Amino acid sequence: MCELYAQEPQTSYDSTKRSIRIQGVVTSISLENKIWQILERIAADEKVTVPEFISTLYQEVIERHGSVKNLASMLRVTCLTYALNSKPLC
Repeated sequence: MCELYAQEPQTSYDSTKRSIRIQGVVTSISLENKIWQILERIAADEKVTVPEFISTLYQEVIERHGSVKNLASMLRVTCLTYALNSKPLC
């Protein structure tokens, strides 16, 4: 059972920090490489760059909920939601 998960390369869960501009402010986000890969796929599906996608999503969450309490967690949940509700990532 665990072979599917154990065979994942360690680089997938290594973290990478990227800086993006959200509402005119440069923000650093540290996420696992696999999460960045999924964000790249989501952005490509939306025909935007990853920073554009994150900035748009951030603004939409602000409009709906008034704030974003934890940006990195929001992005991880976004990727989980995408993975669970779309075609296979393979």
